[in-house]
Amino acid sequence: MSLTFVTGGARSGKSAYALRLALAADLPVAMIATAEARDAEMRERIEAHRRERPATWRTVEEPLDLAGALRGLAEGEYAVVDCLSLWTSNLLEHQSAATIERLAAEAAALAAAHEGGCVAVSSEVGLGIVPDNALARSYRDVLGRVNSIWAEAADEALLAVSGRVLRLERV
Repeated sequence: MSLTFVTGGARSGKSAYALRLALAADLPVAMIATAEARDAEMRERIEAHRRERPATWRTVEEPLDLAGALRGLAEGEYAVVDCLSLWTSNLLEHQSAATIERLAAEAAALAAAHEGGCVAVSSEVGLGIVPDNALARSYRDVLGRVNSIWAEAADEALLAVSGRVLRLERV
């Protein structure tokens, strides 16, 4: 199979497109969820995502050890990683930018090599203004590098905008 990377802004259709790819794979699916329910609003977002996917899909909740979650996939399982932007945010609390990039490269290589196929979702946050604080700038920069690492490892990279996807060419 292959690795597909889907990026885009908030509510752009990234996750919906990833779900369609997983359904079309006609394989058992493992949803690797990186979000943590740290407040009521996030709990509701997580529940809404759960309601959108089939109950038969296996859910792996892993906010930090993405490589470990990918290693735990069954051979014929299609993986949905949703999402790299939250995973990066989670790691930024504990790891340096260089370590996050190394972990991203390791996880992307595992996803690309997984026999069952994989789609990974991540937000694109670098298209707006330069943030006014150091943490936000650091997050934007690290996530940009994480996204580039995953896009490079992917067979196909897509940009979701307004519920549509555009194929991205290699630079």
